Amino acid sequence: MLKDYLKPKIVVSKCIEFDSCRYNGQMISSDFVKELKSLVEFIPICPEYEIGLGVPRDPIRIVSYDGSLKLIQPKTEKDVTSDMVNFANYFLNSLNEVDGFILKSKSPSCGIKDVKIYSGSGPPPKDSKGSGFFGNAVIEKYSNLAIEEEGRLLNPIIKQHFLTKIYALRRYREVKKTRSKKDLVDYQSHNKLLFGAYSQKETKELGRIVANMHKFPLDIIFEKYEEHLYVLLSKPPRCHPNINILLHGFGYVSKNLNKKEKEFFFDALDKYRNGKVSLAVPTNILKSWVLRFGINYLENQSFFEPYPDQLMSVEDVNACEVRDYWR
Repeated sequence: MLKDYLKPKIVVSKCIEFDSCRYNGQMISSDFVKELKSLVEFIPICPEYEIGLGVPRDPIRIVSYDGSLKLIQPKTEKDVTSDMVNFANYFLNSLNEVDGFILKSKSPSCGIKDVKIYSGSGPPPKDSKGSGFFGNAVIEKYSNLAIEEEGRLLNPIIKQHFLTKIYALRRYREVKKTRSKKDLVDYQSHNKLLFGAYSQKETKELGRIVANMHKFPLDIIFEKYEEHLYVLLSKPPRCHPNINILLHGFGYVSKNLNKKEKEFFFDALDKYRNGKVSLAVPTNILKSWVLRFGINYLENQSFFEPYPDQLMSVEDVNACEVRDYWR
C-alpha cells in the first residue's frame, strides 16, 4: 500500500482547538481536529477578530433589512458588513493552495448553513436560516473543495468522505504541479477502485480523458480531468457501489480461497449491506487476502487506505443507511 500521504492544507475556524477567541472568550473542543493536527497543515483564522471586534466581544448577528442582509453588533449598533466582506475576499484571494475548510457551525461569520437570520426592517426574511458571511464567501469561491462544519464532522459518513476528499485532492494538487502525463496516469490508476465506488460514470470519463491525452493540449487535459474529479467527489459513495468494488476485488483472490473463507467474506458483505457492520470489515478481510496472495494491482489501490490509518476508527454506523447530508 502507498503510504506517502501528503499533508492537505485546511483552513479552520481558529476557535476550534486553536485559540480562545469566541465572542465569550472560549475555545471549542473537537477530537477530530485534535487528531488531524499532526496530519494536515492547518490555517487557523477568526474573521471576527481579524476585523477588530476583539476578545471577548459583544455578539454579532445577521439581520435582514428590506431583504438585504447585514452583519450587525446589536449592543453597539455597529454595522460590520463591509468589514467582513472585504476581509473574506482579501483572505480567500490570498490562499495560494488549499484543500478544504472546517468552519464553526451556526456562526454569523463562519457558519455554512443553519445560521439564524434575524428580522430588522421591512418584511420578514424569506429564509430564517442561511450561511455566515465568511462561510458564504468560502462556498462561492471554493465550492468544489471539502467544506464542513465541526458539528457535521461528528457524523461518521461525513467525516470519512471529508477525509477521503482532502487526501485525494491534495495528491491531485501535487500531480497538477508536475504537469506530467505519467503522474496523471499513475494517479488515475492508484485511485481506480476508490473512484469507482464514488461514481462509475465519472470514473469512466476520467479514464477516457487519461486515455486520450495525446489528442489534446496539456492544459485542456488537466482542466477537464479536474472538472470531472470535482463532480465525482461531490458526494460520498453509497452502499451498493462499495459492494460492487469489493466483489470486483474479490474476483482477484477467490480462486485461492476455500469454501469457508468465501462464505465468511459474503457473510461480512451481507452484514455491511444490512447496516450491521462498517465498510472497514469486508474491506479489511479483502485487504488481508490481497497482501497474502501478493496481488500487486490491488495492493496499490487507495480504496483500502484513502487516508492515514491513524485516522481510521471503529464507527457504530449504519453503513448502508441512505440519507441526504448534502447542501
